[in-house]
Amino acid sequence: MHLVLGNTLSKLANDIIDTPATMAAKSHLRNNLPIVIAISTNNGLGANAENIGKLLNRKNYYFVPFKQDNPITKPRSIVADFDLLIKTIEYALQGEQINPILL
Repeated sequence: MHLVLGNTLSKLANDIIDTPATMAAKSHLRNNLPIVIAISTNNGLGANAENIGKLLNRKNYYFVPFKQDNPITKPRSIVADFDLLIKTIEYALQGEQINPILL
């Protein structure tokens, strides 16, 4: 599991493997293991929404459910609900995405 910021999310979605985190993800995927993403980004409901969509449609990527960080002052910002981290991991190990994803 890795706390994923917008830059790392973009790299994963576009198969750019140039950091320890993206190399670890590539290794997990090569071995058919789940990648659990706990996202935190100021642009999750902006430009990074496309990257989230890409990863939601790929095998072995699982998201910790997330919500808007502060809809008034940061309307595009999202953050994972860490109270659901363990449950998300349990589901991912069963090959299932916990729902709902967007809180």
